[in-house]
Amino acid sequence: MRATCVNMVYELAKTDERIAFIGSDLSPGLLAAMKKDMPDRHFMEGVMEQHIVGMAAGMAMDGFIPYVNTIATFLTRRCYEQVALDLCLHDLPVRLIANGGGVVYAPLGPTHLAVEDIAIMRALPNMTVVAVVDAEEMKRLMRASVDWPHPIYIRLGKGGDPIVSDEKHGFEIGKGIVMRPVAGSGHPLLISCGVMSGRALDAAKILAGKGIEAEVVHIHTVKPLDQALILDRVKAAGSIFTIEEHTAIGGLGSAVSDLLDLQGGKTRPVVNKLALPDRFQENYGLQEDLLAIAGLSPQAIADTVMKHAGG
Repeated sequence: MRATCVNMVYELAKTDERIAFIGSDLSPGLLAAMKKDMPDRHFMEGVMEQHIVGMAAGMAMDGFIPYVNTIATFLTRRCYEQVALDLCLHDLPVRLIANGGGVVYAPLGPTHLAVEDIAIMRALPNMTVVAVVDAEEMKRLMRASVDWPHPIYIRLGKGGDPIVSDEKHGFEIGKGIVMRPVAGSGHPLLISCGVMSGRALDAAKILAGKGIEAEVVHIHTVKPLDQALILDRVKAAGSIFTIEEHTAIGGLGSAVSDLLDLQGGKTRPVVNKLALPDRFQENYGLQEDLLAIAGLSPQAIADTVMKHAGG
């Protein structure tokens, strides 16, 4: 997913002179072909993340569409004031490519784990927040991102994730996708984002083996949220679960809950948030290890759904 994302910047730049790449202390060979072919649109700055956000803002004001790439925690925690005032206040078309959303950098510990990034980016006016499921969907997002008129936070997974998206579903920023529809009513509804949508599909397969048909809705755009789709699918659901590689505060689960608070009516359903705990991670290891500890493996998700659904 990561390689696909940055490679798409180069591919898009070949046909659109507005597109530029700005990196911060990344591999010196990253996008070497773009650096050679387009030296005036490829910039690799040092460890100065606040600077590259301000630099991107200035370039956007001059008509460029900058794609800024560095580690997710640095783009969010370290650059929050610059993102808020330089990008969002002026509503500039800068794309923030964030490496390591969630617990991807598990071996490096809490300083590098972007577990609250969706919450703080979602809180900013004019910011769009996107977390796709795999490399193929990333290609579709990158093509759609070129003419999107607002800043975008693009949350990247580790890479090498299974391809579960399907081109026939299309792609539109702000529109969710029903990946596993279920007819009738009373079934569990799994609403997920990012790479967790693949795990939600795996959990649904486990549930199907137990005689429980679960619907899976992939919300690749957390902001703006596809309110119409969610409200429509909630109507037939017997239970609702949001699944995300993020803390339960301020992420996808909060976005869905906020929507139902406003439009759910007197019979507003309960949203069961399957997410990371509200604490700094105490464990080191692999991404899969931390997800398993948090109850976010496919089997753990299925077990939780069965428990709440009375299975």
